[in-house]
Amino acid sequence: QVQLAESGGGLVQAGGSLRLSCTTSGRTSTTHAMGWFRQAPGKERDFVAAMRWNGGRTTYADSVKGRFTISRNDAATTVYLQMNSLKPEDTAVYYCAAQRLGAGTGVFDPGDYDYWGQGTQVTVSS
Repeated sequence: QVQLAESGGGLVQAGGSLRLSCTTSGRTSTTHAMGWFRQAPGKERDFVAAMRWNGGRTTYADSVKGRFTISRNDAATTVYLQMNSLKPEDTAVYYCAAQRLGAGTGVFDPGDYDYWGQGTQVTVSS
């Protein structure tokens, strides 16, 4: 089992920045990838960014490319999402997710992930 806990959400004006954190615990040695998703009211949960744990390769949704950066600390216990140049359309609940080693290679679909955090609200005002 892997436990995930997000933090760092809040209210920010358009053009501002926030950094989300996702702290991991449990059997993290079996992690293949970590991802960030977001869900706005009445909408589906959408892919934002992902990092393959072995090698650190990153992938981003087109809507956030160049503005958001996914990273991790040296101990690989915390995943970050640095969000710059925020827009009102970035408003959503943001979730981090973990994919088990051997569970697959896709990272874009919520079904690719095995563990989820509780989410943190990000609100961008215009």
